[in-house]
Amino acid sequence: MAALFEQLLEAPDLKLLIEKLEHELSQESEQRKAFYDWVREDQKAEFINGEIILHSPVKRAHWTAVGNLQTLLHSHVLLSDLGEVATEKAMISLTRNDYEPDICFWNKSKSDIFTEDMMLHPAPDLIVEVLSRGTAKKDRGIKFTDYAAHGIVEYWLIDAQKKEVEQFVLTADNEYVLLAKAKGDTVVRSQVVVGFEIKVVAIFDKKENMIALKKMFKSN
Repeated sequence: MAALFEQLLEAPDLKLLIEKLEHELSQESEQRKAFYDWVREDQKAEFINGEIILHSPVKRAHWTAVGNLQTLLHSHVLLSDLGEVATEKAMISLTRNDYEPDICFWNKSKSDIFTEDMMLHPAPDLIVEVLSRGTAKKDRGIKFTDYAAHGIVEYWLIDAQKKEVEQFVLTADNEYVLLAKAKGDTVVRSQVVVGFEIKVVAIFDKKENMIALKKMFKSN
């Protein structure tokens, strides 16, 4: 990023490039407003770099992983009064793009200002994306960069086929580093959701999910 910035500063036609960029961003802003008017509650759609991205139905392994993790995370957050958890249809609005991640968590100071008719939400503290063939490139590409740039402290990527979790955390330079890559009985501990820790297998296995859930309620 720094090298690219230096190159731009040295470009003799920098002023013309800026004018063209401002024009393109102005047009994109109008397209984004039109997207807000067009998108419906029954659609899973995102606005990424001027393009509307529609999502097709997912495989069972995908929604099973989302449902299992959301159940555990939501229960823990609710029992400990830590904030708010949302899945799939909560739209987060960043500087340029709008996303509907599989799972989001906002701490209490952020979620306390949410209203019932709110459609666009600020950057969460934790985002979880379950990889699929159609979304993996963006989950590891534009979203990875954009989430980090906007200070989203923790990012989980879940591979439902490999039954594996990659846990990334933000550095002081607003870049993600891999904290853990785990599967099976390995325990993953969130860095932003206080006290939330689970065996990876509980995300994929119904029996293990129930064991983890019962343990959670018993300890509270």
